[in-house]
Amino acid sequence: MSAPERPRLAVLISGRGTNLQAFIDACNDGTLPAHISLVLSNNPDAAGLQRAEQAGITARSINHREFDSREAFDEALVQELRAHCVDLVILAGFMRILTPVLIEPFLGRLLNIHPSLLPNYPGLNTHQRALDAGDAEAGATVHFVTEELDGGPPVIQARVPIRPGDTADSLASRVAEQEHVIYPIAARWFVQGRLSLSGQQAMLDGNPIPATGIDHT
Repeated sequence: MSAPERPRLAVLISGRGTNLQAFIDACNDGTLPAHISLVLSNNPDAAGLQRAEQAGITARSINHREFDSREAFDEALVQELRAHCVDLVILAGFMRILTPVLIEPFLGRLLNIHPSLLPNYPGLNTHQRALDAGDAEAGATVHFVTEELDGGPPVIQARVPIRPGDTADSLASRVAEQEHVIYPIAARWFVQGRLSLSGQQAMLDGNPIPATGIDHT
């Protein structure tokens, strides 16, 4: 009797694919019981596409510049995702603002990671903004994607102390290390059936997740 097929992931990228690599490693070593069936990029030159191909993963590019609207681009993404029957969509450095065309059909099956301790610093330049504010710590947040930019319910956060002399680059490097840890954890909870979205509330094992997510230590 054959083993049941593992849940199918799609990872959407725009650049190097460092978080993608964390997912490849987690799937390969068994800590994430899933299969990456598709890597999609809006950037045909994204280095992460080569990373996927080297790992034997189907990699596709859909250039957003070839579409007249965000909605038309998102519809092309939806068609590709549906063709691969994906169970969970992972946004990993995907530098496009999604429209309801993509969000609605995958609501509750769409995760993103943001390089700040949400709700602090949605949007761009998160590390410099934390430094300018004199914050004692920065970090990363995995959250469900909703129509509010970086405003979906948080799932898990990792905190990184800000050190004297830190720059945006040095802080970003340490935050990225924690991204690679917590993002596969959130995906594992999902494919195990433990993580879900109920309305605007993230749930783990049937219990509401705190408003800022589970604090990973």
